[in-house]
Amino acid sequence: AETGAAAGGPGLDFPFADVPRSGEATEVADGVLWLRSPLPMTLDHINLWALRDGEGWAIVDTGLNYPTAREVWEAAFTGPMKGRPVTRVIGTHMHPDHIGLAGWLCARFDVPLLMSRLEYVTMRMLVADTGPAPEAGARFYRACGWTDGQIDKWRSRFGQFGQAVSEPPASYVRLRAGETLEIDGRGWHLVGGDGHSPEHICLLREDDGVFISGDQVLPKISSNVSVWPTEPDADPLADWMASLAHLKAEVPDSVVVLPSHGVPFRGLHARLDTLARGHEVSLTRLLRSLREPRRAIDVFGSLFARPISDSLLGMATGESVAHLNYLVGQGRAVRGTDAEGVWRWRAV
Repeated sequence: AETGAAAGGPGLDFPFADVPRSGEATEVADGVLWLRSPLPMTLDHINLWALRDGEGWAIVDTGLNYPTAREVWEAAFTGPMKGRPVTRVIGTHMHPDHIGLAGWLCARFDVPLLMSRLEYVTMRMLVADTGPAPEAGARFYRACGWTDGQIDKWRSRFGQFGQAVSEPPASYVRLRAGETLEIDGRGWHLVGGDGHSPEHICLLREDDGVFISGDQVLPKISSNVSVWPTEPDADPLADWMASLAHLKAEVPDSVVVLPSHGVPFRGLHARLDTLARGHEVSLTRLLRSLREPRRAIDVFGSLFARPISDSLLGMATGESVAHLNYLVGQGRAVRGTDAEGVWRWRAV
Protein backbone atom coordinates (compact mmCIF):
# COMPACT_ATOMS: atom_id res chain seq x y z
CA ALA A 1 0.00 0.00 0.00
CA GLU A 2 1.32 3.43 -0.93
CA THR A 3 0.65 6.52 1.15
CA GLY A 4 0.97 10.13 0.14
CA ALA A 5 4.74 9.74 0.62
CA ALA A 6 4.97 7.65 -2.54
CA ALA A 7 6.21 10.24 -5.05
CA GLY A 8 9.98 10.33 -5.51
CA GLY A 9 10.14 14.10 -5.18
CA PRO A 10 12.82 16.58 -6.31
CA GLY A 11 16.53 16.31 -5.68
CA LEU A 12 17.06 12.70 -6.82
CA ASP A 13 19.59 11.50 -9.39
CA PHE A 14 19.48 8.00 -10.88
CA PRO A 15 22.97 7.05 -12.10
CA PHE A 16 22.02 3.52 -13.24
CA ALA A 17 18.89 3.72 -15.35
CA ASP A 18 19.29 0.31 -17.02
CA VAL A 19 17.90 -2.47 -14.85
CA PRO A 20 19.87 -5.75 -14.92
CA ARG A 21 18.07 -8.56 -16.70
CA SER A 22 17.29 -11.85 -15.02
CA GLY A 23 20.49 -13.68 -14.06
CA GLU A 24 22.67 -10.74 -15.09
CA ALA A 25 24.24 -8.01 -12.96
CA THR A 26 25.38 -4.40 -13.04
CA GLU A 27 28.48 -3.34 -11.09
CA VAL A 28 27.32 -0.22 -9.23
CA ALA A 29 30.50 0.26 -7.16
CA ASP A 30 33.82 -1.48 -6.72
CA GLY A 31 33.01 -5.12 -6.01
CA VAL A 32 29.25 -4.49 -5.65
CA LEU A 33 26.93 -6.27 -8.09
CA TRP A 34 23.27 -5.35 -8.54
CA LEU A 35 20.98 -8.27 -9.37
CA ARG A 36 17.20 -8.31 -9.61
CA SER A 37 14.74 -11.11 -8.83
CA PRO A 38 11.05 -11.12 -9.84
CA LEU A 39 8.20 -11.19 -7.32
CA PRO A 40 4.76 -12.69 -8.11
CA MET A 41 2.83 -9.75 -6.67
CA THR A 42 1.96 -6.10 -7.26
CA LEU A 43 5.49 -5.08 -6.26
CA ASP A 44 7.07 -7.20 -8.97
CA HIS A 45 10.79 -7.23 -8.13
CA ILE A 46 13.43 -7.07 -5.43
CA ASN A 47 17.02 -5.88 -5.81
CA LEU A 48 19.74 -8.20 -4.51
CA TRP A 49 23.39 -7.38 -3.90
CA ALA A 50 26.52 -9.50 -4.26
CA LEU A 51 29.57 -8.04 -2.51
CA ARG A 52 33.04 -9.27 -3.44
CA ASP A 53 34.41 -11.10 -0.41
CA GLY A 54 37.89 -12.46 -1.04
CA GLU A 55 37.50 -15.35 -3.48
CA GLY A 56 33.73 -15.38 -3.15
CA TRP A 57 30.63 -13.25 -2.65
CA ALA A 58 28.70 -12.03 0.37
CA ILE A 59 25.00 -11.91 -0.53
CA VAL A 60 22.65 -9.21 0.77
CA ASP A 61 19.00 -10.37 0.62
CA THR A 62 17.80 -13.35 -1.40
CA GLY A 63 14.37 -13.14 -3.04
CA LEU A 64 11.33 -15.33 -2.41
CA ASN A 65 11.36 -19.10 -2.04
CA TYR A 66 9.97 -20.08 -5.43
CA PRO A 67 11.42 -21.66 -8.59
CA THR A 68 11.87 -18.51 -10.68
CA ALA A 69 13.97 -16.88 -7.95
CA ARG A 70 16.19 -19.96 -7.75
CA GLU A 71 16.67 -19.83 -11.51
CA VAL A 72 17.89 -16.22 -11.21
CA TRP A 73 20.52 -17.31 -8.71
CA GLU A 74 21.60 -20.31 -10.81
CA ALA A 75 22.18 -18.03 -13.78
CA ALA A 76 24.04 -15.50 -11.62
CA PHE A 77 26.33 -18.16 -10.10
CA THR A 78 27.67 -19.18 -13.51
CA GLY A 79 27.38 -15.71 -15.07
CA PRO A 80 28.34 -12.49 -13.32
CA MET A 81 29.46 -14.26 -10.12
CA LYS A 82 31.92 -16.30 -12.25
CA GLY A 83 31.45 -19.57 -10.40
CA ARG A 84 32.87 -18.19 -7.16
CA PRO A 85 31.16 -19.41 -3.96
CA VAL A 86 28.89 -17.55 -1.60
CA THR A 87 30.77 -16.80 1.64
CA ARG A 88 27.84 -15.60 3.79
CA VAL A 89 24.23 -14.47 3.50
CA ILE A 90 23.11 -11.15 5.01
CA GLY A 91 19.44 -10.37 5.61
CA THR A 92 18.46 -6.73 5.99
CA HIS A 93 15.19 -7.86 7.59
CA MET A 94 12.81 -10.81 7.89
CA HIS A 95 10.23 -10.20 5.17
CA PRO A 96 9.97 -13.18 2.79
CA ASP A 97 11.15 -11.35 -0.32
CA HIS A 98 14.37 -10.57 1.55
CA ILE A 99 15.12 -13.89 3.28
CA GLY A 100 12.96 -16.39 1.38
CA LEU A 101 16.00 -18.21 -0.04
CA ALA A 102 18.38 -17.59 2.86
CA GLY A 103 18.10 -21.15 4.13
CA TRP A 104 18.57 -22.57 0.64
CA LEU A 105 21.68 -20.47 0.00
CA CYS A 106 23.20 -21.14 3.43
CA ALA A 107 22.69 -24.89 3.07
CA ARG A 108 23.98 -24.99 -0.50
CA PHE A 109 27.25 -23.22 0.33
CA ASP A 110 27.49 -24.22 4.02
CA VAL A 111 27.76 -20.58 5.11
CA PRO A 112 26.23 -18.54 7.97
CA LEU A 113 23.22 -16.27 7.96
CA LEU A 114 23.81 -12.77 9.35
CA MET A 115 20.81 -10.82 10.71
CA SER A 116 19.82 -8.70 13.65
CA ARG A 117 18.39 -10.62 16.58
CA LEU A 118 14.80 -9.37 16.41
CA GLU A 119 14.61 -10.00 12.67
CA TYR A 120 15.94 -13.56 13.01
CA VAL A 121 13.72 -14.46 15.97
CA THR A 122 10.63 -12.96 14.31
CA MET A 123 11.34 -14.90 11.13
CA ARG A 124 11.63 -18.18 13.07
CA MET A 125 8.39 -17.40 14.94
CA LEU A 126 6.43 -16.67 11.75
CA VAL A 127 7.76 -19.76 9.94
CA ALA A 128 6.54 -21.89 12.86
CA ASP A 129 3.16 -20.12 13.09
CA THR A 130 1.25 -22.32 10.65
CA GLY A 131 -2.20 -22.07 12.22
CA PRO A 132 -4.99 -22.36 12.86
CA ALA A 133 -5.59 -18.63 12.65
CA PRO A 134 -5.90 -17.15 16.16
CA GLU A 135 -9.20 -15.69 17.30
CA ALA A 136 -7.33 -12.58 18.49
CA GLY A 137 -6.51 -11.85 14.85
CA ALA A 138 -10.14 -12.20 13.83
CA ARG A 139 -11.16 -9.80 16.62
CA PHE A 140 -8.56 -7.30 15.45
CA TYR A 141 -9.78 -7.27 11.85
CA ARG A 142 -13.42 -7.21 12.94
CA ALA A 143 -12.56 -4.19 15.10
CA CYS A 144 -11.05 -2.54 12.02
CA GLY A 145 -14.29 -3.00 10.10
CA TRP A 146 -13.74 -6.17 8.07
CA THR A 147 -16.72 -8.27 7.04
CA ASP A 148 -17.12 -11.93 8.03
CA GLY A 149 -16.25 -12.89 4.45
CA GLN A 150 -13.00 -10.93 4.54
CA ILE A 151 -12.08 -12.53 7.85
CA ASP A 152 -12.79 -15.99 6.42
CA LYS A 153 -10.39 -15.27 3.53
CA TRP A 154 -7.75 -14.17 6.04
CA ARG A 155 -8.22 -17.41 7.97
CA SER A 156 -7.79 -19.46 4.79
CA ARG A 157 -4.49 -17.74 3.97
CA PHE A 158 -3.06 -17.77 7.48
CA GLY A 159 0.38 -19.36 7.79
CA GLN A 160 1.55 -18.58 4.25
CA PHE A 161 4.71 -16.88 5.50
CA GLY A 162 6.40 -20.27 5.88
CA GLN A 163 5.55 -21.23 2.29
CA ALA A 164 7.48 -18.20 0.99
CA VAL A 165 10.58 -19.00 3.07
CA SER A 166 12.92 -21.97 2.69
CA GLU A 167 13.79 -23.79 5.90
CA PRO A 168 15.80 -21.20 7.84
CA PRO A 169 19.20 -21.97 9.37
CA ALA A 170 18.99 -23.17 12.96
CA SER A 171 21.62 -20.62 14.02
CA TYR A 172 22.77 -17.20 12.89
CA VAL A 173 25.40 -14.50 13.38
CA ARG A 174 23.97 -11.45 15.08
CA LEU A 175 24.25 -8.00 13.49
CA ARG A 176 24.01 -4.94 15.72
CA ALA A 177 23.42 -1.36 14.63
CA GLY A 178 26.48 0.78 15.28
CA GLU A 179 28.97 -2.01 14.69
CA THR A 180 31.19 -2.51 11.65
CA LEU A 181 31.07 -5.60 9.44
CA GLU A 182 34.23 -6.32 7.46
CA ILE A 183 33.73 -7.62 3.92
CA ASP A 184 36.70 -8.04 1.58
CA GLY A 185 38.88 -6.10 4.01
CA ARG A 186 36.61 -3.03 3.95
CA GLY A 187 34.31 -1.83 6.71
CA TRP A 188 30.54 -1.63 6.37
CA HIS A 189 28.93 0.43 9.12
CA LEU A 190 25.64 -1.12 10.27
CA VAL A 191 22.80 1.40 10.47
CA GLY A 192 19.59 0.49 12.30
CA GLY A 193 16.04 1.15 11.23
CA ASP A 194 12.60 0.75 12.77
CA GLY A 195 8.91 0.96 11.89
CA HIS A 196 8.84 -1.19 8.74
CA SER A 197 10.21 -4.25 10.55
CA PRO A 198 11.46 -4.94 14.09
CA GLU A 199 15.24 -4.31 13.77
CA HIS A 200 16.10 -3.52 10.17
CA ILE A 201 19.80 -3.30 9.26
CA CYS A 202 21.24 -1.10 6.50
CA LEU A 203 24.90 -1.25 5.41
CA LEU A 204 27.12 1.78 4.73
CA ARG A 205 30.57 1.40 3.17
CA GLU A 206 32.05 4.62 4.42
CA ASP A 207 35.25 4.69 2.33
CA ASP A 208 33.33 5.23 -0.92
CA GLY A 209 29.78 6.10 0.20
CA VAL A 210 27.82 3.00 -0.81
CA PHE A 211 24.60 2.63 1.20
CA ILE A 212 22.49 -0.54 1.02
CA SER A 213 19.20 0.77 2.39
CA GLY A 214 16.98 -2.32 2.27
CA ASP A 215 13.39 -1.16 2.71
CA GLN A 216 14.22 1.76 5.02
CA VAL A 217 14.58 4.17 2.07
CA LEU A 218 13.02 3.54 -1.34
CA PRO A 219 13.15 6.04 -4.22
CA LYS A 220 9.54 5.97 -5.48
CA ILE A 221 7.29 4.39 -2.84
CA SER A 222 6.96 4.61 0.90
CA SER A 223 7.60 1.35 2.73
CA ASN A 224 4.62 -0.24 4.44
CA VAL A 225 4.39 0.74 8.12
CA SER A 226 1.68 -1.36 9.73
CA VAL A 227 0.05 -2.43 12.95
CA TRP A 228 -0.58 -6.19 13.07
CA PRO A 229 -2.91 -8.27 15.28
CA THR A 230 -0.04 -9.40 17.51
CA GLU A 231 0.37 -5.83 18.87
CA PRO A 232 -2.80 -3.86 18.13
CA ASP A 233 -1.80 -0.77 20.16
CA ALA A 234 1.65 -0.43 18.60
CA ASP A 235 2.83 2.91 17.20
CA PRO A 236 5.25 1.90 14.41
CA LEU A 237 4.80 5.19 12.55
CA ALA A 238 6.43 7.03 15.47
CA ASP A 239 9.34 4.58 15.17
CA TRP A 240 9.46 5.11 11.40
CA MET A 241 9.51 8.91 11.63
CA ALA A 242 12.27 8.73 14.25
CA SER A 243 14.25 6.41 11.94
CA LEU A 244 14.00 8.89 9.07
CA ALA A 245 15.55 11.57 11.29
CA HIS A 246 18.18 9.13 12.55
CA LEU A 247 19.20 8.13 9.02
CA LYS A 248 19.54 11.76 7.98
CA ALA A 249 21.84 12.42 10.95
CA GLU A 250 23.96 9.27 10.54
CA VAL A 251 24.30 8.77 6.77
CA PRO A 252 25.91 11.43 4.53
CA ASP A 253 23.85 12.91 1.71
CA SER A 254 26.64 12.10 -0.74
CA VAL A 255 26.06 8.33 -0.70
CA VAL A 256 24.71 6.30 -3.58
CA VAL A 257 21.63 4.54 -2.20
CA LEU A 258 21.08 0.90 -3.17
CA PRO A 259 17.41 0.24 -2.34
CA SER A 260 15.53 -3.06 -2.30
CA HIS A 261 12.92 -1.82 -4.78
CA GLY A 262 13.30 0.69 -7.57
CA VAL A 263 16.72 1.76 -8.85
CA PRO A 264 19.87 3.14 -7.17
CA PHE A 265 19.84 6.87 -6.59
CA ARG A 266 21.60 9.85 -5.07
CA GLY A 267 19.84 12.46 -2.97
CA LEU A 268 19.29 10.56 0.27
CA HIS A 269 18.45 13.56 2.45
CA ALA A 270 15.98 14.97 -0.08
CA ARG A 271 14.25 11.59 -0.20
CA LEU A 272 14.11 11.34 3.60
CA ASP A 273 12.56 14.82 3.73
CA THR A 274 10.00 13.84 1.10
CA LEU A 275 9.05 10.69 2.99
CA ALA A 276 8.57 12.57 6.26
CA ARG A 277 6.63 15.35 4.57
CA GLY A 278 4.43 12.86 2.75
CA HIS A 279 3.39 11.19 5.98
CA GLU A 280 2.64 14.56 7.57
CA VAL A 281 0.41 15.47 4.62
CA SER A 282 -1.37 12.13 4.94
CA LEU A 283 -1.86 12.67 8.66
CA THR A 284 -3.37 16.11 8.02
CA ARG A 285 -5.86 14.65 5.53
CA LEU A 286 -6.61 11.80 7.92
CA LEU A 287 -7.27 14.15 10.82
CA ARG A 288 -9.75 16.13 8.71
CA SER A 289 -11.62 12.92 7.94
CA LEU A 290 -11.92 12.18 11.67
CA ARG A 291 -14.30 15.04 12.33
CA GLU A 292 -16.81 12.21 12.40
CA PRO A 293 -15.91 8.82 13.96
CA ARG A 294 -14.32 6.48 11.39
CA ARG A 295 -13.31 2.83 11.26
CA ALA A 296 -9.88 1.86 9.96
CA ILE A 297 -11.34 0.76 6.62
CA ASP A 298 -13.18 4.10 6.28
CA VAL A 299 -9.99 6.16 6.00
CA PHE A 300 -8.33 4.43 3.03
CA GLY A 301 -9.23 7.35 0.79
CA SER A 302 -7.30 9.75 3.03
CA LEU A 303 -4.11 7.66 2.87
CA PHE A 304 -3.89 5.80 -0.42
CA ALA A 305 -3.77 7.02 -3.99
CA ARG A 306 -5.48 3.95 -5.48
CA PRO A 307 -8.38 1.61 -4.69
CA ILE A 308 -7.54 -1.16 -2.22
CA SER A 309 -7.98 -4.65 -3.66
CA ASP A 310 -8.50 -7.77 -1.58
CA SER A 311 -4.81 -8.65 -1.97
CA LEU A 312 -3.80 -5.32 -0.39
CA LEU A 313 -6.50 -5.20 2.30
CA GLY A 314 -4.27 -6.51 5.11
CA MET A 315 -1.43 -4.07 4.48
CA ALA A 316 -3.80 -1.16 3.89
CA THR A 317 -5.63 -1.89 7.13
CA GLY A 318 -2.37 -2.21 9.05
CA GLU A 319 -1.07 1.06 7.65
CA SER A 320 -4.33 2.85 8.41
CA VAL A 321 -4.22 1.67 12.02
CA ALA A 322 -0.57 2.77 12.22
CA HIS A 323 -1.52 6.32 11.22
CA LEU A 324 -4.54 6.33 13.53
CA ASN A 325 -2.52 5.04 16.49
CA TYR A 326 0.10 7.71 15.77
CA LEU A 327 -2.54 10.43 16.09
CA VAL A 328 -3.75 8.84 19.33
CA GLY A 329 -0.19 8.80 20.65
CA GLN A 330 0.12 12.50 19.87
CA GLY A 331 -3.14 13.28 21.63
CA ARG A 332 -4.76 14.41 18.37
CA ALA A 333 -7.33 11.59 18.19
CA VAL A 334 -9.10 9.10 20.43
CA ARG A 335 -10.42 5.59 19.80
CA GLY A 336 -13.75 4.23 20.99
CA THR A 337 -15.25 0.74 20.82
CA ASP A 338 -18.91 0.00 20.08
CA ALA A 339 -21.05 -2.87 21.37
CA GLU A 340 -19.95 -5.12 18.47
CA GLY A 341 -16.27 -4.57 19.26
CA VAL A 342 -15.67 -2.26 16.29
CA TRP A 343 -13.19 0.59 16.74
CA ARG A 344 -13.89 4.13 15.64
CA TRP A 345 -11.41 6.98 15.85
CA ARG A 346 -12.27 10.66 15.99
CA ALA A 347 -10.26 13.86 16.14
CA VAL A 348 -9.82 15.58 19.49
